[in-house]
Amino acid sequence: MKQVVQNYKSGELALLDVPVPGCKPGGVLVRTAFSLISTGTELMKVSEAGMSMVGKARSRPDQVAKVVQSVATNGVPATYRKVMGKLDSYTPLGYSLCGVVEQVGAGVDDVKVGDLVACAGNEHALHAELNWVPKNLYTPVPDGLAPRHAAFGTVGSIALQGIRQGEPQLGEVALVIGLGLIGQLVVQLLAAAGVRVVGADPDPARCELAERLGAEACGDPGSASVEAAVAELSGGHGVDQVYLAAGGGSNQPVELAARLCRDRGRVVDIGKCRLDLPWNAYYEKELDVRFSRSYGPGRYDPEYELEGRDYPIGYVRWTERRNLACFLDLMARGRVDVEPLVSHVADFDEAVETYRSLKDGELKAVAVLFRYPEQAEEAGAEAPAVAVPAVNVKPAKARRAGSPVRLAFVGAGNYATSMLLPHLAQREGVELSTVVTTTALSAANAQRKFGFARATTDLDAVLGDPSVDAVFVVTRHSSHAELTRKALLAGKAVFVEKPLALGEEELAGVLATVEESGNDRLQVGFNRRFAPLLQEAKKRFGARTGPANLRYLVNAGRLEHGSWYLRQGSEGSRFAGEGGHFIDTASWLLDADPVSVYAVATPGNEDLQVVLRYPDGSTATISYVTTGASAFPKETLDLVADGKVLRLDDFVRASVYFEKSTAGPKRWVSSRLPKARDKGQNAELAAFVRAVRTGGPMPVPLESLVATTAATLAVPAGLAAGAPVTLEKRR
Repeated sequence: MKQVVQNYKSGELALLDVPVPGCKPGGVLVRTAFSLISTGTELMKVSEAGMSMVGKARSRPDQVAKVVQSVATNGVPATYRKVMGKLDSYTPLGYSLCGVVEQVGAGVDDVKVGDLVACAGNEHALHAELNWVPKNLYTPVPDGLAPRHAAFGTVGSIALQGIRQGEPQLGEVALVIGLGLIGQLVVQLLAAAGVRVVGADPDPARCELAERLGAEACGDPGSASVEAAVAELSGGHGVDQVYLAAGGGSNQPVELAARLCRDRGRVVDIGKCRLDLPWNAYYEKELDVRFSRSYGPGRYDPEYELEGRDYPIGYVRWTERRNLACFLDLMARGRVDVEPLVSHVADFDEAVETYRSLKDGELKAVAVLFRYPEQAEEAGAEAPAVAVPAVNVKPAKARRAGSPVRLAFVGAGNYATSMLLPHLAQREGVELSTVVTTTALSAANAQRKFGFARATTDLDAVLGDPSVDAVFVVTRHSSHAELTRKALLAGKAVFVEKPLALGEEELAGVLATVEESGNDRLQVGFNRRFAPLLQEAKKRFGARTGPANLRYLVNAGRLEHGSWYLRQGSEGSRFAGEGGHFIDTASWLLDADPVSVYAVATPGNEDLQVVLRYPDGSTATISYVTTGASAFPKETLDLVADGKVLRLDDFVRASVYFEKSTAGPKRWVSSRLPKARDKGQNAELAAFVRAVRTGGPMPVPLESLVATTAATLAVPAGLAAGAPVTLEKRR
């Protein structure tokens, strides 16, 4: 089997072939499905290994003291050989994973072969294909919890134990210093416990993420914003607890804790940071400083961890194993959401390259998972997945239309007559040839209002008309895919309003038609990427080098009684009809197509949270809500990356903020408010007409249209499975 190892002397990282561990009594042999990289603890160890011997000594004075004692006892030569032998050996990495029980040792009766378990321990939950795990360091995974989420069990237990040490009470205020992986989990757990949370971290992206996950306010620890938030939430008294989840050699965290904690407040150290306590500050407030020891009671006790001797629950309520089970339960019940923390998922074969990217700063991440070969997302079942059909077509040479471009409309409902036809009717070089509707009167009304040459209810007559250059499909959602197929087979360019398809079979059918006909002249009505305000904001934001976090709040509002959007059985869900807009916008801003989708919903599926993950570790969270206030703007968007923030306010105003250290202006704001919200329909139609006239490329690549549609279809699949859905590209 393969295992990730490191030579502490040379710093070498390797994926080594090692023997399979034996299944000893009192434990189980687990085949790993996902293991989690601790971007704090593990990266610190990896970084230390790359230091000089002097640097190693400075970073580990505790080990230096042991060496000095050994010299006094055993002499220099023997100590040297012992130390060099230990340094020049491979050591394991990892301590948090989820996997499937492959073999059960004697004395174990709480799990069986094939069960899914979460495992802990820096000697037992390693980055390895197989691990032997003693009884008190694993726990069964609740039904419905995805293995990739269960792999967070150990770090979740660390955060949970830290909070238990802080003894929070309902309504209290807490400060979390350090918003890395542990800090983000502490924020969520405190919020779930009814505590109001302020976060402090120098990384604006981590601050924004913590606010999305439950913090009231976050900011740079050196800024006045954190102090102001604490004063407002605590009535000027200071926070009840401070959780130190930061690392590094700075003494700023403990100084900040003393300044912002109330009289007789509690300071809990979870991370590994400098603890040079300012005596006066801590003495005058009589602050209670507490330490949190890893996963909980039982840690470092060999009788508990190795021999399986549990502590009676009446004496020790929360042990390592009980903390692990508790955190898994909180995730399974939706009280904690770890998916937004997943910055990157790497195949296990890429482990060494992944560590190097993290160490060198090329990969900026909160949480990174290793995915192991031949493991399903759910034990005993295939991972939820939606196919992204490949675009396998050698298109026929696009014929150039004459001038004017002749357009036919199939459907003339409210959207067509209010958002599309007014732009086209006024456009030079466009002729509205024919309008097709199912009722004669609606066709006659469209002909009268917009000047169509003909009105009919006969679709075949339009598709067979060689003078028609392009067909607009603006009908009910359930008919989009079939009408698009017919128009493509007829050799027409097609503009179809979203959605392109309501199911995987429909999407595959459209792609099969493209391949069969050689006609790929297709555009879906994803207009927001064409909005002038957003185009300018993206240009001002510029290129990025690191992963981005994007948040898109859609205040959709409630539907009127009788709306055909409510006919989910025949027309699909409301998000199926509208969600593609927001997914396409996010993907366009991030210049990539998503690779996975995770969705959760409130009861009744009225409000949705959709998390999209992209190949470079970027994430986009779309909050699609129907229960908000109608006075609030419908769409607000924030994009954060590389010390820059792009803000869009309902297509009325846009801003881009830049890091203070950069040259040039620190902020760009749209120069004037537009007369009306321009969501890009006019520019989109102009691009489509131009492509039809010139025979040039369509405004949006077909691959992108397919990827957005597949991601939209993955939302209901993810809701049904209760797990992330992988977008699998088919070849």
